[in-house]
Amino acid sequence: MDEAPQAEGVTAGAIERITAGRQVLYLTTTGRISREPREIEIWFVSSGKSLYVLTEHYFDAQWVKNIQKNSRVKIHIGDYTLEANARIVDETRDSETWCLAQRLSREKYGWGDGLPVEIVIENIKTIEAVSRST
Repeated sequence: MDEAPQAEGVTAGAIERITAGRQVLYLTTTGRISREPREIEIWFVSSGKSLYVLTEHYFDAQWVKNIQKNSRVKIHIGDYTLEANARIVDETRDSETWCLAQRLSREKYGWGDGLPVEIVIENIKTIEAVSRST
């Protein structure tokens, strides 16, 4: 039997606990033309209450185009669904954030040359299956 989703407070500690040891997340955007959910698997890094993903194709990536049209996204990591807003990081205006995302990605994966997208988590839900076996 599935329990109803349980909300968890968005704190840096909660984000760290949810992402610990994880290499990828599943990012769901809304298709800018189809308006259908579009999910990709992608590397990520975290800092504080934000997650960062990088795209090597910059503004040519379809998921980036989707975010430009609608910034609301969902993230799936393990048993967690995170509701969030995503924004394309501007290299000039947000140079500190740009450098942070790329540095963290280089440290974690050995690559960090892409366009950073910041994902600001607004809500965390857990969906836990309850099994009672005897």
